[in-house]
Amino acid sequence: MSVTAAALATRLIQRGMSADELEAKQSLYAGVIEQHAILRGQAPAHIFWVPGRLEVFGKHTDYAGGRTLVSPLPRGFGIAVSPRTDRIVHVSDVWRGESVSVGPSPSAPTAGWQHYVEVAVRRISRNFPAADIGCDIVLASDLPRASGMSSSSALVIAIAEALVRAAALHKHPSWKANIRSGLDAAGYYACIENGRDFAALRGDAGVGTHGGSEDHAAILEGRAGHVSAFAFVPARALGVAKVPETWRFVIAPSGVAARKTGAAREPYNRLSHGTKILLDAWNTEGPRMVSLAAALSSGPAAADRLRGLTDTAASDEAPAAWLRDRLQHFIREDARALEALSAFDRVDARAVGELAADSQRDAELLLGNQVPATSALAGEARKLGAFAASNFGAGFGGAVWALVEAGEAQSFARKWHARAFVAGAALPLTDLSTT
Repeated sequence: MSVTAAALATRLIQRGMSADELEAKQSLYAGVIEQHAILRGQAPAHIFWVPGRLEVFGKHTDYAGGRTLVSPLPRGFGIAVSPRTDRIVHVSDVWRGESVSVGPSPSAPTAGWQHYVEVAVRRISRNFPAADIGCDIVLASDLPRASGMSSSSALVIAIAEALVRAAALHKHPSWKANIRSGLDAAGYYACIENGRDFAALRGDAGVGTHGGSEDHAAILEGRAGHVSAFAFVPARALGVAKVPETWRFVIAPSGVAARKTGAAREPYNRLSHGTKILLDAWNTEGPRMVSLAAALSSGPAAADRLRGLTDTAASDEAPAAWLRDRLQHFIREDARALEALSAFDRVDARAVGELAADSQRDAELLLGNQVPATSALAGEARKLGAFAASNFGAGFGGAVWALVEAGEAQSFARKWHARAFVAGAALPLTDLSTT
């Protein structure tokens, strides 16, 4: 396959990405193609696009079976890959100027982005031991790192998808038996990250964070120019709504890194563990449910029953008052996804704005995952004329989205934050190997 960066960028635009991204994507793929040529002296066998993720509603709901409203972003990873014959996976990051190789033999521990690469390669190697996944992967990203836009999940997906293409894993009997849809693939890639089993594909330690598959569903199954609602455990699509032509999302990184590793891992995992404590308390008395969302939907008295269980489930690490706040946040945020989907569908800016304000307030008061910078950024957006604004992602830093009238988006972005950008229509994972 011989292709130019200009042709690849044009394909993205032709398939639905905002034309404003043409120059940036041409620059991104120019670096990828050049580096691949240096490594291999030939055109790549496969080339594709993996976006970041915008979470509109659904803060910390997915891993407990809840609902989210999400969309792909126009920032992400350009990836080129070609098979190797020595079972080594070599990954080069063009813009970092760094690389990592993962082979069949044990190697020294990795850190940072290279750790995510190693986790993905090792998991797929164990789950598909007969497959020859050796390949050269070249990638470049214009997605802000540690910004709440799912750069880590996008990286895991980029590596996993490269291995799938290099080894034609989608033809493997074990793949066909366990992964039968795009949402299944999203669920499996989430399990690479969180370390859980997926169907018969056994898990491991993952990267150490206990997240769900919201990011992966948005990246693989989102739609250009739309918001998509999903529910989880198991993953299922609930509906889509077009982002009105007269509205634009503007995204601003807060400048506070939204890391799910290191010191930030404990508070992130605590929120996940809180929903598990509540579910375990429910299941101790029965009937057994697969998720907190399933327990809550089992009957009209379920929420009161769970509130009553918080005293017996409490501990020094998870006091009863904190568990009640965690439960209340889940109930309220879970409901917003479908309410917002309907509001987008009927172009109701006032309803979206009210839902966003409530979501931001609950994140501050009940979830406790906000920092002063994100709260201030959301408030400043509303003062500057945004009709809706909220922090998104894991929290503890990250980014804020704002919704504004389309004609005001560029000027709003300039006034709001130095690194703000207008997020026009964006593609989910897209194969660019063929015309």
